[in-house]
Amino acid sequence: MTREELKALIREAMDEERGGGLAPLAPRWEGGSAVLKPADPTLQPKEVPLESFFHKVVMIRDRLRVLEQKINANPKLTDAEKVDLQSYITGCYGSLTTFNVLFRDREDGFRGASGKD
Repeated sequence: MTREELKALIREAMDEERGGGLAPLAPRWEGGSAVLKPADPTLQPKEVPLESFFHKVVMIRDRLRVLEQKINANPKLTDAEKVDLQSYITGCYGSLTTFNVLFRDREDGFRGASGKD
């Protein structure tokens, strides 16, 4: 087993433990790119491979899930404080629903306060 294979296995196990992990990109976006084009035509646009962009979106999702677990497990927070902090996380999920189009499986995406995508 190579070092890279071992790192990949450890990363996968950690993702499973945190409740996150790999979420596949929808096939229609594979090989695609996001282009950020400034309003000023003298400036260069920035092109980002969608696989890299999607990876960052998934990492945000996974870190929000970990934060959610830590809040819920924190013995020093009152129930009211937990609910208050949870509402901010739910708001973050809602703000990120725009990126649900990138997920191959709908259940891997974000849901806001309404529970809808």
